[in-house]
Amino acid sequence: MKILLTEQIRAADAYTIAHEPIASIDLMERAAKACTDWICQHFPTDTVFQICCGMGNNGGDGMAIGRLLSQHGYRVKCHILVYRDQFSDDGETNLARLKNTAVEICMIRNPDDFPSPAPEEILIDAVLGTGTSRPAEGLVAAYITWMNALPNTRIAIDLPTGMPADGPAEGFPCIQAHFTLTFENYKLNLLLPQTGKCAGKVYVLPIGLDRTFWEAAETPYHTIDKGVIQQIYHPREPFTHKGSYGHAVLICGSKGKMGAAVLATGACLRAGAGLTTICVPPEGYTILQAVHPEALCAILDPVSSLSDVLGSAQRYRGVGIGPGLGTSSLALHQLQQVLDWYRQPLVLDADALNLLAQHPQLLARIPPQSLLTPHPKEFERLFGATRHDEERLSLLRRKAQEHRIIIILKDHHSCIALPDGRCYFNTTGNPGMATGGSGDVLTGLLTGLLAQGYAPWQAALLGVYVHGLAGDLASVERSEEALLAGDIIAYIGKAFQRIRHILPPHKRYFT
Repeated sequence: MKILLTEQIRAADAYTIAHEPIASIDLMERAAKACTDWICQHFPTDTVFQICCGMGNNGGDGMAIGRLLSQHGYRVKCHILVYRDQFSDDGETNLARLKNTAVEICMIRNPDDFPSPAPEEILIDAVLGTGTSRPAEGLVAAYITWMNALPNTRIAIDLPTGMPADGPAEGFPCIQAHFTLTFENYKLNLLLPQTGKCAGKVYVLPIGLDRTFWEAAETPYHTIDKGVIQQIYHPREPFTHKGSYGHAVLICGSKGKMGAAVLATGACLRAGAGLTTICVPPEGYTILQAVHPEALCAILDPVSSLSDVLGSAQRYRGVGIGPGLGTSSLALHQLQQVLDWYRQPLVLDADALNLLAQHPQLLARIPPQSLLTPHPKEFERLFGATRHDEERLSLLRRKAQEHRIIIILKDHHSCIALPDGRCYFNTTGNPGMATGGSGDVLTGLLTGLLAQGYAPWQAALLGVYVHGLAGDLASVERSEEALLAGDIIAYIGKAFQRIRHILPPHKRYFT
C-alpha cells in the first residue's frame, strides 16, 4: 500500500469529494463511523468516554464520534479546546449536531478547565490531525501535558495530537496514545521509531477514498501488505524436485557463536531451499551435523578456499554470510573470499556488516542487488550517525541507490530500501522478536528465498514479512516475553500456510 504525504492526503480527500461526488461533511461521517465501529467492537457499552476535540476537522471527527457513540448507548462527555477564533466549517456543523444529543459538552479555554476523569474512563484525542506543521504551544501544549500525565487508556484519531504526518518531529510534544485509529493508509511518522512509539497500536481504517487518485499518486514509500505478498509469493508446482528450489550456502559461525549458524541454517531449510550447505569452522561440524541432518556441512578452515570446499559458485543461487562469524582476521579473509568467489546478490548480516564498517573499501565490491540487514547501530557504524529518523531514512535511501544494494534496516517496522529509491515498511512482527538470534533467522530466510529464484527485492519483502508473521504467530502461544529466535523458525511453516490462504484458489493447490 502506498504511503501518501501530507499534501497528497489532502488532495486524495479533495479528489474523492469532487469525483464520487460526496460532501466533505459526509466523508467526515464515514471516518467517524469507521472509528465508532472499531470502538464498539473493543469496548463494552458501559464504558465512559471523554473526547477532547479541536476546532478543525480532526475535532469534527471527534464530535461525530461522540454523537455516534451516544446513539450506541455509551455515556460520552465532549471537551472542546478553544484555541483559535473559529471552527472549520465541518467542525462547526458537527458541533451543532452534537448539541442535539445527550452528550455533555464542555468548552475548555484555559488549563484550569481540564476535567478529572476517573481512571477507568477512556480518553479520545481528536484535537489536531494531519495538518500539524509546527510544535504545539499555548492551550494545546498544556492539553498534551495534561493528557499524558493521566493513567487512562488513550485513543488518538488519525494521528496523536502534536505529531506531524511526515517530516522532522524533533521538539514536537505529542499525545502518548495507546491506540491510533488512522484513515486509509499509514502516515509516514507512524512507522518511524521516534514518532511511532507515541502512536501505540495502529489500526488503519478504510473510509472509501477514491482509489483512482491513490493508484496514480507517486510516492517512494509503501507498506508491505497482503496485496504485495500475493503478487510476490508463488507456491510450489507439481512435478518438481529439490533441484527446482536451488542450492543455498551459509558461511557463518565461530567458536562460542555456533548458535547463530544453527539458527540461520534452520531458517534457510524452513524457507524452502532445495539444498542447504553450511560452511563452518572445524569446531562447528559436529554441532551442525547433529542439529540439522537435512543440511550439508562443509568445513572452512584457515587454509581452505571457498572454491576448494564448495566448487564453482555457479552451482548456488543463494549465499549468506555473517551470523556468528566474528571479526577476526580469518573472518575478514572469508568475507573477502566470498566477495571474490560469488558475484551474484548476497545476504550480508551481523559480523559481515561489522567487517564492512571496519573496512569500508569493501562496500564497492559487494555485488549489485545484494541484501544488507543492519539493525540501527550496525547501520550507524556502516554509514554514519543521523540526528533524527527523517535524516536516517534519507541516508538509507541514498546509500541503497549509491551502492545499488538493498538495505533492510531492522526495527519495529523494518524498512527495506531498494536501489531505485523505493522504501517498503513491514507491518508484521512484535516486540517479542527483540531477542538474540532473531536476525540470524532472517538471514537464513532471505538466503533460502534467493536460492529458490526469487528476485532480490522479492526475497527481501517476502522474507521480512514472513519473518514478522512467524513471530506474530509464535507470540500468540509463547507470549512476547518468552519468545525465542527458535520459536520464529518453528512458526515459519504456519506463516507460509497463512499466506497461501490469501492467494486465489487456483494458486493454492493443496492447503
